Amino acid sequence: MSSFSTTTEQNPVRVFGGPTALFEYGGLRFLTDPTFDAPGDYQVPGGRLTKTAPSSAVPADLGRIDVVLLSHDEHPDNLDNSGRALLADVSLTLTTPGGAQRLGNGVKGLADWESIELDRSGGGTITVTGVPAIHGPGPREEVEPITGQVVGFVLTGEGLPTVYVSGDNASLDLVRQIADRFGPVDTAILFAGGPRFPHLFDGKLIVIDSAQAAEAAKILGARRVVPVHYDSWAHFTEGRDELVAAFTDAGLADRLDLGDRG
Repeated sequence: MSSFSTTTEQNPVRVFGGPTALFEYGGLRFLTDPTFDAPGDYQVPGGRLTKTAPSSAVPADLGRIDVVLLSHDEHPDNLDNSGRALLADVSLTLTTPGGAQRLGNGVKGLADWESIELDRSGGGTITVTGVPAIHGPGPREEVEPITGQVVGFVLTGEGLPTVYVSGDNASLDLVRQIADRFGPVDTAILFAGGPRFPHLFDGKLIVIDSAQAAEAAKILGARRVVPVHYDSWAHFTEGRDELVAAFTDAGLADRLDLGDRG
């Protein structure tokens, strides 16, 4: 755990760079947006994405993965070539309804507020609820045709803390809706980094920045925030230093947990 964590009793979150993190919850092991390719360029509609640093682990190092929580499949900085290969070895991937159609076997799409129950090895269940996200500024119907459909996740279970995984979300209004239903949350894994593209939405944010991540922590009443999606890609405009500064300025430095690297 980093020096910013609130308690040593919480399960550590392993972070690997970009949006990819691994955590255990209720005896199951969850992986977010798998991206393990080497640094390089990806051609995407209207431009290029550049990965600037390698992941801090390779899939063979991860051990058992029970569930992949995939915010969306349409961008290589959220699901790259090695990530796609990894999905074949995981029995369940949860993602958007459209992503489930594209990816096929072993993949289930969750609409807004739709839940699935997962069995725990020692008895009982974990509930994973798909929660809304918008990958850009403005109304969903204007953003989704450009950047695609995205889903976040909330994990709950009897006797278990509440965990929120935001996915590529730029809307604090949606965070408020999620907090109204599920808050306060114990751990929020927030995709941040303030990504922007000059040619897209007039350069406005397509995922929250550091100050908004701190605001999201307040809205959620989060005891711990583990940020991801802020390093290893050229289109992220803010990194570790900006996150630490934003949480410090907001009086929330004790809630920021930078995760276990690798």
